[in-house]
Amino acid sequence: MRAKRLLLPLLLFVLARPALAAPAAPVDYYVSLVKSGEHLAHVRIHLAGTSAERDVQLPVWNALYQIRDFAQNVRRVTATNGAGQSLPVHKIDKTTWRIGGAESGAEVEYEILADQPGPYGAQLTPEHAFFNLAQILMYPVDARDSPMTVTFTDFPTNWKIATALPSLRPGYTGSHAVFTARTYDRLVDGPVEIGTFKDVFFDQDGATYHIVVDANPADYDMDNLKQTVHKIVAAGVSWMGDRPFTEYLFIYHFPHGPGGGGMEHAYSTAIDVSADRLNDDFLFLEQVTAHEFFHLWNVKRIRPRALDPIDYTRENYTTSLWFCEGVTSAVANTLLLRAGLLDERRYLDLLNQEIRTLELRPAHLRQSVEESSLDTWFDKYPQYRLPERSISYYNKGEILGVLLDLAVRERTGGQKSLRDVFQWMNTQYANEGRPFEESSGVRLAAEAVTSSDFSAFFRDYVSGVEEPPYSQLLATVGLKLVRTRITVPHPGFNSVKNFDAPPVVVSVENLSEADRLGLVAGDTILAINGKAASSEVEDVLSTMRVGDTLRLRVTGRKGSRELKLRLGGHEEEQFVIVDADVVTPPQRTRRAAWLESPATGPRRAAGSSSAGAGDQSSSQPATSVGTTPH
Repeated sequence: MRAKRLLLPLLLFVLARPALAAPAAPVDYYVSLVKSGEHLAHVRIHLAGTSAERDVQLPVWNALYQIRDFAQNVRRVTATNGAGQSLPVHKIDKTTWRIGGAESGAEVEYEILADQPGPYGAQLTPEHAFFNLAQILMYPVDARDSPMTVTFTDFPTNWKIATALPSLRPGYTGSHAVFTARTYDRLVDGPVEIGTFKDVFFDQDGATYHIVVDANPADYDMDNLKQTVHKIVAAGVSWMGDRPFTEYLFIYHFPHGPGGGGMEHAYSTAIDVSADRLNDDFLFLEQVTAHEFFHLWNVKRIRPRALDPIDYTRENYTTSLWFCEGVTSAVANTLLLRAGLLDERRYLDLLNQEIRTLELRPAHLRQSVEESSLDTWFDKYPQYRLPERSISYYNKGEILGVLLDLAVRERTGGQKSLRDVFQWMNTQYANEGRPFEESSGVRLAAEAVTSSDFSAFFRDYVSGVEEPPYSQLLATVGLKLVRTRITVPHPGFNSVKNFDAPPVVVSVENLSEADRLGLVAGDTILAINGKAASSEVEDVLSTMRVGDTLRLRVTGRKGSRELKLRLGGHEEEQFVIVDADVVTPPQRTRRAAWLESPATGPRRAAGSSSAGAGDQSSSQPATSVGTTPH
């Protein structure tokens, strides 16, 4: 009897328990590179049988905060069932297709044009392939969180593949490789380089770093690049006291032509620097590398709520890009100091340039850095980027990062810094798997670290347009900002540059030499002084003098032409950070701590986490967002 009495409750318990959910069926992608000569990738998606109708969608944006409508590149979407019979395909909107009769599964196929070079694009050529996968792979709307695999086929047997995605077939050979991810977001956060690239590995503090370069070997020095990256990653891991990975991948392209910037990903980054600029300005590569590597924490793990998760179908608005991007640039220069790649004078010169850039933009009196973050979706429009119309959240955000660092140091008597703010955010947000609440989340961190009120700082300089407190905070380290007026070269036109694209002329002054030579708004500047236009025109002018000849190669509605114009001059305000009239010993001590480098102070020992590479850590966001347009 007793056994029967026990059996009945046990049976009722078993019947009452909810059934264990069956594992989600994977979504399998197959990408053929057979039409590399036509820049066409052939994509096949295997969908398991779940419902009669399945919607598949291609993101409208990725890598840049710009709606780029990747579906414009799609050719003929078809679908079949397991028996090879055609299934109906109906387009729902510009980027969504509905597959009918899919209850037993479906094979969806299409071709997509891929001919936009990295780091913000997808490109397939006979020489190589580089894919930001969100730009070529549609996702099933009802299965974005399902496990994913992607198989690359039909490429030359001497080509190699580099990606941070875990491989299902380690040590693969031939033109066939399979990679996996636990969700679509994870999948598209692993850029892929395929080709005859050169690569090198090194180990640092328990992690392995892989450097891949697709470029002419005559244009770069791999040993120098390796040493540079080694110093930067050591400084970054030490500064954060954290290493949430065991493997990390750097993908570099050094093209001849326009190119400049980087794109962060969860366990990797892709960086383009034009070969000419690499030779003339190696610091640019160092800055982009440090910036993108620090995104490993800020953006990829320390994330604002508005970007978690990503909506691929529309603009995603956030007020905190000043922190995600601009403050990341501030930290990047700090890492270069600690790595011994910058000295104090060069660091202050770079800060001078950022202050000058902001102060010479009339829009800084009207547009806050939070508003600039919201308006980033206008960046692709040349008129928006005019000095009278907008500021850059990169630019002002970097300045605010420096000033926030000085403010934290001042309020804590030099005991805390921006580093402590980031480490607090890493602990409270990233390691807890939760996003921060826009600018208020940053303020909360600063207040927690300093036990003081930062409401006025955020009200006036982040949400507002008050003049940043340069003098007040620089004085805490025995420095001051000197303003003077000088005559600088002026070309008679204004131009803007959209990330890695060439500069575009947006206005020409009447009766200027540029006007006389026929330069017009809308002209694209392809070359400056005989070199590809890979940077802002203002960067080139900073190395020239009034009366020098500026040589331009442009194209536009008047066709392609060469122009030579003599630089005029006009007065501008100049900004220089110098020693205060009297510098006290405590100020010098605080400055040495602020500009800590191998010569001025020790580094704190780095910690490490147990998270591995690829998809092994479940607490880390994975969507590719954010840009670096240096």
